Amino acid sequence: MRVARMGVGMTVAITSVVGVSLATAGPAAAADGTWRAYGNTNPITSSTSTWRCASSRELTDDVHAQVCAIRSSGGDSVQAAVIVRNDRSSLYSVSAYMDLRTSSAGLGNWSCASSGVGANSWSVCFGKTLTQSSAVNSSGGAQGVSLRVSPYV
Repeated sequence: MRVARMGVGMTVAITSVVGVSLATAGPAAAADGTWRAYGNTNPITSSTSTWRCASSRELTDDVHAQVCAIRSSGGDSVQAAVIVRNDRSSLYSVSAYMDLRTSSAGLGNWSCASSGVGANSWSVCFGKTLTQSSAVNSSGGAQGVSLRVSPYV
């Protein structure tokens, strides 16, 4: 099952695998295809990992998302993620998917089933953490909106 990189016309078939997130520390780390709520804490600036994200895209009024490739602070682990920011005063349900790849090979595809993103908060859908020294990037989408492709990290 795979994500075909076709820009806005992206087609998706998804598989889910269990693992540990590198973007968070400790026992509460997110698993593959799993949402993690961040409340009002920015997931990028609160992490010791390096995040490279595509520009934010509007999913609907006051809800934005972006796809990111993440590299651990040690440099040997990588991960894909979709960040959703809900600036509404009520919960917003969203599903997301992403892939992770080097310039020559696909490394995996992940999805997060529809989940509520709290009012005025961030949530992140994380993919599996992989060992990879080569540069990686990620493409993805949420709510049928292509989030394009992140820069390499």
